[in-house]
Amino acid sequence: MSLGLLGKKIGMTRLFDQQAGIMIPVTVIDVAGNTVLQVKTPETDGYTAVQVGYGDQKEQRATKPALGIAKKAGCAPKRFIQEFRFANGETAPTAHTGLETFTEGQWVDVVGKSKGRGFQGAVKRHGFGGLKMTHGSMMHRRTGAIGCRSTPGRVWKNQKMPGHMGTTRSTVQNLKIVAVRPEDGVILVSGAVPGSNGNYVTVRPAKKKSA
Repeated sequence: MSLGLLGKKIGMTRLFDQQAGIMIPVTVIDVAGNTVLQVKTPETDGYTAVQVGYGDQKEQRATKPALGIAKKAGCAPKRFIQEFRFANGETAPTAHTGLETFTEGQWVDVVGKSKGRGFQGAVKRHGFGGLKMTHGSMMHRRTGAIGCRSTPGRVWKNQKMPGHMGTTRSTVQNLKIVAVRPEDGVILVSGAVPGSNGNYVTVRPAKKKSA
């Protein structure tokens, strides 16, 4: 894996391509301040990786191990920390390249946490079609039968039922970087990325497409 960027989803806007005559919806991601906290090697940790931090945090809110790592790296404790692993034998960078990590037109994957929807029924959570809509049925958006009689005499494991929806790890693949703006410390990615505005996201090189 190559080095990626950590950032915060700011929101969505749009850009206009004058030559093509089209409008491009983009998500603005703040990626300023990415810092390498640790470099892990096969000799000391058993694998090669770079630990990157984003977003300063107050020292009194950081744990002692996190505080020690930050002081050794010469920076403030970080709110969002992620590791980028490399194949054994590769040379891991000791400093982060910042916005220069990606260029305009490059394909990336964005990993984040999906929006929380609270407790939802089976129609919204799993896309059930529902039952009769006739007057008096009272089964419009219910799940219907969920179990068996004698065999196995219980509800099957992983049965699709109402429950908590959202706040799960979600990855959107093959998004193109439309613009890199070093003066603002942001990158503009085509399309939507997971999560609400203000959520932390990880931007990494696309696994299924080459730049």
